[in-house]
Amino acid sequence: MVHNSDNQVNIIKKIEELREKIRYHNYRYYVLDDPTVSDTEYDRLMRDLIELEERYPRYITPYSPTQRVGIEPVSEFTTVKHITPMLSLANAFSTEELRAFNQRIKKLIPQHKLEYVVELKIDGLAVALVYENSIFIRGATRGDGVTGEEITSNLKTIKTIPLKLFGEDILPHFEVYGEVYMKKSDFKKLNEERIKKGESLFANPRNAAAGSVRQLDPRITAQRHLDTFIYRATFPKGNNFDAHMEVLNYLKKIGFKVNPHIKLCQDIEEAINYCQKWIEKKEELDLDYEIDGMVIKVNSLKMREELGSTTRSPRWAIAYKFPAQQMTTKVQDIIVQVGRTGALTPVAILDPVRISGSVVQRATLHNEDEIRRKDVRIGDIVLIQKAGEVIPEVVKVIKGKRTGKEMEFIMPSQCPICGAKVFRLEGEVVSRCNSLTCPAQIKERIRHFASRNAMDIEGLGPAIIDQLVEKDLIKDISNLYFLKRSDLISLERMGEKSVDNLLDAIEKSKKKSLANLIYGLGIRYVGVHTSEVITRYYSTLDKFNEARLEELIEINEIGPKIAESIILFFKEKENLAIIERLRSAGLNFSQEEEKTRKEKVARILAGKQFVLTGTLKDFTRTQAKEIIIELGGRVTDSVSKKTDYVVAGEDPGSKYQKAQKLGVPIINEEEFKKILTSE
Repeated sequence: MVHNSDNQVNIIKKIEELREKIRYHNYRYYVLDDPTVSDTEYDRLMRDLIELEERYPRYITPYSPTQRVGIEPVSEFTTVKHITPMLSLANAFSTEELRAFNQRIKKLIPQHKLEYVVELKIDGLAVALVYENSIFIRGATRGDGVTGEEITSNLKTIKTIPLKLFGEDILPHFEVYGEVYMKKSDFKKLNEERIKKGESLFANPRNAAAGSVRQLDPRITAQRHLDTFIYRATFPKGNNFDAHMEVLNYLKKIGFKVNPHIKLCQDIEEAINYCQKWIEKKEELDLDYEIDGMVIKVNSLKMREELGSTTRSPRWAIAYKFPAQQMTTKVQDIIVQVGRTGALTPVAILDPVRISGSVVQRATLHNEDEIRRKDVRIGDIVLIQKAGEVIPEVVKVIKGKRTGKEMEFIMPSQCPICGAKVFRLEGEVVSRCNSLTCPAQIKERIRHFASRNAMDIEGLGPAIIDQLVEKDLIKDISNLYFLKRSDLISLERMGEKSVDNLLDAIEKSKKKSLANLIYGLGIRYVGVHTSEVITRYYSTLDKFNEARLEELIEINEIGPKIAESIILFFKEKENLAIIERLRSAGLNFSQEEEKTRKEKVARILAGKQFVLTGTLKDFTRTQAKEIIIELGGRVTDSVSKKTDYVVAGEDPGSKYQKAQKLGVPIINEEEFKKILTSE
């Protein structure tokens, strides 16, 4: 017995030694770009570890280097709440705006000397990574800043994200933030492969990174060679850090990849000079990753706490956007688009031109007055610009290149979609179609309602919406909740699974928050932030509907313009009829109901962790996940010792065998139902 026990200890020790060596060499190779062993030696270490783990599967841990790529795809991503909100940064487009940023801070904390840290702004996808006792336990996208999609299995495939951290002085629980990106060289190879396979190309490395990290199958993500830079962390109170630079050095020390081009500046002028140098030398340096500006942050963590944040962005940081790239091209045509409020927007159709990492074929011309001011004509050679995610726009006409064959644009007097009369109110620059039955407006209103910041109805894309409207299956947003399976199965490219998924997504959207619903209604001038502000003052949609103009105007972040728009919206009989149909469909109209319901059910499965495998008879996988989360539980993609139950349906996959090896309880569908109904 003693001999056998000693042997087991030696095996565990050998496995841990191999893991530590591999982790160290991964760090040297992927993070420091300074390997100390040959590829052959590294491969031998990995092969030895794989062999030992295959012989002794009970010793496999989630953080082992062999566990980077998951086995089974997931059907969808779950939503998780960030420990600290991931706010977006305010933007500056000139050095004057950077100096104004500095002055704002000085007014708020005049007694302090300001140091700034300046970093490159990596053009990728923001993610949050949670670590407990040195182990990477969860990763998520930024999402709306408060919640994001859990993509842990995909992030584990990225070699620069450590599964286990180095050192003895690791804090027990913290969250780090970084940017997932694709190197330009890997982006080029990926598109070359897609050309060979006849697949559509990614427009730029950022889109490729975002698409790759959100694959339902982590094996696809693993093939895309993604990378990361970590730029911030949130630690529990009582930590010993005084400055941002200290945090970055600590993160590097324990295993994270931090961008090397960081400078500590003694004042705003030194920070501005560093930014200007990068504008001059970024093309010359030819980095293997895209950057779209610089980020300037207050170095002192204590000052950051004093400065705090607005509802949208921290007061202690700002993004300095590089000047917009400009190119010349030809205006082939000017068309008119109709938006959800009936606004007619002229759009220039251009000869394709690559600018700021993507091919541009259209540019907004805003309105008729703007076209007249710039004197844009069909056939003109124009200068266009695009900065970051900003919509491409026409800067000016190169009039010296006119041939005399150019044609002036005339705003149509009738809607190009429905033929209704176009009107323009006195004092407004926008021409509008006033028909409530205009198909273009209906489509745009539904797209807005289904968007991520509104009801987040996954699978309800433009092509499906177009068919639903054109087949007269929906006339307004409320009709979505009365669609039948037979309606959807008749649509092009809608198979049985797609129909199930869309019906699930529509049903799931009924539980979205009151703020989501208010934004989804499409009230003019009421954006995401204003919707959240409204719910602080009105706990139900009915109370909001009954609000008086004077009340609304008094709310600090609303004002007369938005208040008048809200009153006009609720005066429309058709809008009230739509709201009543949404009520009868069972949508959430109350913050209080939502809060009470969540508190009531959350206790049933509180803290329990589930894994689903195989096909269930009475639930789709999406439905089962939603029920578990609703009752306070959690669903993960892989089985570990932390798993409380594996729910096994028909034809279970490899998760079933892993649960047996780890001794995790396996339950069938009937046992699962009993747990759900227990109190």
